[in-house]
Amino acid sequence: MRFRGSWYALGTSVAGALLAACGSQSQPVGVLPQSRAIAPASYEQMYRFHPPWDGIHPHAGLLDVDGMLYGTTSAGGTSAHGTIYSISTAGIHKVLYRFRGGSDGSDPQSGLLNVSGTLYGTTAYGGASKDGTAFSVSTSGVEKVLYAFKGGSDGAHPIAGLIEVNGTLYGTTAWGGSGACSASGGYTGCGTVFSITTSGEETVLHTFAGGSDGAHPRAPLLDVKGLLYGTTAQGGSCGKYGNGRGCGTVYSITTAGMENVLYAFQFDPDGAYPQSGLIDVNGMLYGTTVAGGQDGSNCTYGTCGTVYRVGANGEEKVLHRFADGSDGATPMAGLIDVNGVLYGTTAEGGAGGSCFLAGGNCGTVYSITTAGAETVLYRFAGGTDGFAPAASLTNVNGTLYGTTYFGGDKDECCHVYGFGTVFSLSP
Repeated sequence: MRFRGSWYALGTSVAGALLAACGSQSQPVGVLPQSRAIAPASYEQMYRFHPPWDGIHPHAGLLDVDGMLYGTTSAGGTSAHGTIYSISTAGIHKVLYRFRGGSDGSDPQSGLLNVSGTLYGTTAYGGASKDGTAFSVSTSGVEKVLYAFKGGSDGAHPIAGLIEVNGTLYGTTAWGGSGACSASGGYTGCGTVFSITTSGEETVLHTFAGGSDGAHPRAPLLDVKGLLYGTTAQGGSCGKYGNGRGCGTVYSITTAGMENVLYAFQFDPDGAYPQSGLIDVNGMLYGTTVAGGQDGSNCTYGTCGTVYRVGANGEEKVLHRFADGSDGATPMAGLIDVNGVLYGTTAEGGAGGSCFLAGGNCGTVYSITTAGAETVLYRFAGGTDGFAPAASLTNVNGTLYGTTYFGGDKDECCHVYGFGTVFSLSP
């Protein structure tokens, strides 16, 4: 069975092609001071996804547009190619568009962007060459393909969503470009940064070269006063555990395409393999890595991931090393800033249930201060409440909204892990 967008389906998904060769061994390291007590928080399940026409397995978070939330599912809908949906804060769900898997795109793994009432996003597959698309969709569900990636120098498989700077859209592709990267399944190239107009004119701004340069960006870009920042899941200078492919980077790039690697991750006691984007808090960039940091035999990559910050000058500091157990592990999602406190999710860890993930833990929602004091707010139990949150949270008037990739309704025949959920949490 293939779960589109799943980070477990190593042989068939883009995520697997990126990380199948990543090392999973590490040496024990010290743990930063951190809180393990769960904090009082009000959890509410808003919606449980279920087939056949509904979307399933949301890999992306939610977009708030005037109090209505919009998102994507990586599968479900027509022929299991994914959907675009809306959901009210009262839990009223509506499918706006079902991808057909042909020229219109397939498997959206990113969230949506609102530009003057029109929503924009990407699909990892589909399009004329099956290498992914950039699309627009109205809030009433009228979809239009802006650009279909060809899989060559123009890029392939955009996992990340888009951002808008002065009327132009910017994004990344995980593969394609002219870099000399390759993997099983026919994936080639090290990825790109591109711009695209709202009328569909695409320009490659940077092609990643691998090696000391980054490779395979999975995360959206961040605009800070006209300079863009991002992460790559591989590349950089990590040698021991990167198997020659590197442990990932933080980079900056101008809108004209001048790229600069700010920091290269070193695995441990540092982080490794960042799959999420960055946020800017008072001039410092904050993000997460799915591996590196604390050694953990129950974690997917042998280590359990980190929260870090990096300055514009490239100076990096690990704020928290996840330790599995009652703590979280494997943060695939990025952070959000709510009044100076950061919030995020981990796909594993929490000791909140018996899931099929490494160690049997189902994921968490956590908060962390900019000084590194982490608190677990909610531990998923793996049943109807959902498990394995892979997406960042969304703040709407002090309530946090998010999605889980698994959990919720399930089919005892074929989908015993559930189809995913939408939830809210009031810290």
